[in-house]
Amino acid sequence: MMTEDRLYSKDHEWILPLGENLVRIGITEYAVKQLGDVVYVEVPEVDAEVSAGGEIGTVESIKSASEIFSPVTGIIIAVNEELEDGPELVNASPFEEGWFAEIQLENPIELQGLLTEEQYKTYIAELAAEEEA
Repeated sequence: MMTEDRLYSKDHEWILPLGENLVRIGITEYAVKQLGDVVYVEVPEVDAEVSAGGEIGTVESIKSASEIFSPVTGIIIAVNEELEDGPELVNASPFEEGWFAEIQLENPIELQGLLTEEQYKTYIAELAAEEEA
């Protein structure tokens, strides 16, 4: 499942525009499948400044641990505190209840460098083809 109202990064984060210069970030279903069952999530702190490509959290699963990167630059204005007691929300609802943070954008033009749903589908199809080769 993917949604057309979002943009995507090649690090498998989705970005949902919420309003003027405000976005919500989570990880894609593809990333969730790669991780397996999530057992712990570390979210960023509110008011933290983040840079595009900078780490904003960690997801640990029964298979491995993986960093979450911000595709945009800005200030964290909210985090999903429900993930602290319920990391399984990432598996159950990666596009809705399993979001990680909301960021006030410093440089909204960065959104233009992200992938559309169609471009992201093509990207993960290419990754799948490389894995099979």
